[in-house]
Amino acid sequence: MIGRALTLLLSVGFLASLGAWLPQAVAVRLPGQHTGYEPVQPIAFSHRLHAGELSIRCTYCHWAAERSRHAGIPAASICMNCHRTVQVTMAGLRAEVEAAEREGRDTQPVSSPELQKLYASLGLGEGLEPDPALTPAPVPWIQVHALGDYVYFDHRAHVGVGVRCQTCHGPVETMERVRQVGTLSMGWCVNCHRDATEQGIDGRQVHASLDCSTCHR
Repeated sequence: MIGRALTLLLSVGFLASLGAWLPQAVAVRLPGQHTGYEPVQPIAFSHRLHAGELSIRCTYCHWAAERSRHAGIPAASICMNCHRTVQVTMAGLRAEVEAAEREGRDTQPVSSPELQKLYASLGLGEGLEPDPALTPAPVPWIQVHALGDYVYFDHRAHVGVGVRCQTCHGPVETMERVRQVGTLSMGWCVNCHRDATEQGIDGRQVHASLDCSTCHR
């Protein structure tokens, strides 16, 4: 038993030291660490456009982060607050106007292919009217940031004291497709709690617990 434990410790130590000097092109990660994970989503939603160029605040879409453990995936109805009217990018609209001029016709309503996926998920067809040929179904978004079931994490506790979304999720306002930036490891979280207690958050003193039972209940 002792021999197996010693072998495991030596293996972990070897992997950690190996990752320190291997070229960045070689991905060496301990089990459960998914830094850099960047899945292709069913709809190409651009955080760079929405959170960056348009400066839409994170909690407008992820409103549950202020009042729940989980930030949640925005309901399609939130998307429709804007996209019932905005159905195409400026580039797409310009292309339709130019095509209409070339063909000597009136411009036609157009929507981007990605937004058509959103409308289809709501069972909406032409004119954004219910289409009996379409069956409404949730968009199968792929979760990027995932903690183990043994970890208790509460978004409202962090958002409520002023922790910025980028602290954990990285500069999402620059990302065309969201990727995991932090390791989300226990040491990563503990170091953040230590820094918050020592330095405060937005000029306010806080006490970020280091008690095991805070995150492992």
